[in-house]
Amino acid sequence: MAIWNPWRGCHRYSEGCKFCYIHKGDKKKGIDTDQIIRTDKFYAPIEKKKSGEYKMKPSQMVYLCFSTDFLIEDADSMRKECWDMIKERSDLNFLFLTKRIERFMECVPIDWNDGYDNVTVGCTIENQKAADYRLSIFSSLPIKHKDIICQPLIEYVDIEKYLNDIELVVVGGESDKKARPLNYDWVLDIREQCMRNNTHFEFRQCGTNFIKDGKIYHLAVRDLFSQARKADINL
Repeated sequence: MAIWNPWRGCHRYSEGCKFCYIHKGDKKKGIDTDQIIRTDKFYAPIEKKKSGEYKMKPSQMVYLCFSTDFLIEDADSMRKECWDMIKERSDLNFLFLTKRIERFMECVPIDWNDGYDNVTVGCTIENQKAADYRLSIFSSLPIKHKDIICQPLIEYVDIEKYLNDIELVVVGGESDKKARPLNYDWVLDIREQCMRNNTHFEFRQCGTNFIKDGKIYHLAVRDLFSQARKADINL
């Protein structure tokens, strides 16, 4: 696994961004998250050792723009170079998540056609409104590998009609003292939707405020991932 952030910074975009961990972390450091800045890791996938080998080892997943959005408007002038590197490193698998799926066709390279084999796109949704808008677009796009990311999930969602050709659905709660609750019943219902459609499912993290069997639990941030794993409900 590798992480590649060619730029940093993002803008809050929808209801799911309310307690964005990037904005919170930057605020503590006195950084303006709304400034989109190219990083010194821009060329990370094609950097080489003195031997001529790539520093980024082949056959691994590269998490792209996990502290921003790969389709953000401010990065339009930088994205083509990124696509060129992604194409050059066909021995790597790149994954990026986006809330801006409506911009997708404006942002792909001219030779995209039906998609690159080494690119997975995760469309992020947080509620039914976002699901119906974004996933209706997502389902029609020429992408070879598609995931749906229901995180932070802030209400019950029905996504079953959008599961055709989806490889994985990820569900997770919100992380903040004032986080909107995640109800375990919502998680299990999405799991059932995935089971009916033979879609892989992963419960990624609990919410800071987590409801199970009608009782609300207040969890420490450090325990959100481990508590989700203990549920042992991944498919």
